[in-house]
Amino acid sequence: MYVNAFQKSIRPNQFTISEKMAEAIMGEDFAKTKSGNIQPKIYPVNVMLGFNKTSIALQSSNVMGLLEGTDLKDQYVFITAHYDHLGKRDTVIWYGADDDGSGTVSVLEMAEAFVKAKAAGKGPRRSIVFMTVSGEEKGLLGSEYYSNHPVYPLGKTTVDLNIDMIGRIDATRKQGDSTNYVYVVGDDKLSTDLKTISEAANSKYTKLELDYKFNDPKDPNRIYFRSDHYNFAQKGVPIIFYYDGMLGADYHRPTDTPDKINYSLMAKRAQLVFYTAWDMANRDDMLKRDIILEKPRGF
Repeated sequence: MYVNAFQKSIRPNQFTISEKMAEAIMGEDFAKTKSGNIQPKIYPVNVMLGFNKTSIALQSSNVMGLLEGTDLKDQYVFITAHYDHLGKRDTVIWYGADDDGSGTVSVLEMAEAFVKAKAAGKGPRRSIVFMTVSGEEKGLLGSEYYSNHPVYPLGKTTVDLNIDMIGRIDATRKQGDSTNYVYVVGDDKLSTDLKTISEAANSKYTKLELDYKFNDPKDPNRIYFRSDHYNFAQKGVPIIFYYDGMLGADYHRPTDTPDKINYSLMAKRAQLVFYTAWDMANRDDMLKRDIILEKPRGF
């Protein structure tokens, strides 16, 4: 999860040089580097430096599935997750099982459940868009593109329920039941309706501990701004972000693997998203948009 992590221009301030060049600059001191006992020192030298900046264009796609509603089919509920991770580096696979395999497969499971409901004659009133986006790890690029080029009107999009990491347990969480919680972010930021609906769905169906630790935009982790829901929020669409917390040594490492997923807890968290989406899709009115988005400096 990143935002504004990649700048268009970066001032060059660190370079790697050869040992031959280092010896030419340091003179007799160079030999001391072999012993490891040399103290930091400034060496004045005239250097002619040349460098080139290149841009590489890569093609990627957001993936969308639409389940058409009934009498309110021109209004939309979005359920989102990002399907990209960090790929393969040399021969090492960076699996991204939690970040965000857990979110991606949960979107697919909910899509299947809603399709079965519609086949049984209990389909949603509003249309539901199941969207997995790309480029999140490069700066929320896929969701940014969608929010600037929406396929369905954002003014008719009642909510975005975004899932980014719901398969693990936060080892740093000290309060409550660490096997029965989910961090909820953003439910009180744009609509006074949403928190009530979210908590009612949880109270009736899943009975998770809803932890609002990361809900404060001033939280130093700035979680509210670090996943794809934020691009919807910037356009005024109410959002909820579901999250399991910090992965510690496994975060953005090859060790974020499927064997570490708590599948029963992941399923329960996904069920909360499903029941919340069910309410969003079938209630009479779209969510009120009666709270102004607070945007911190630098965004």
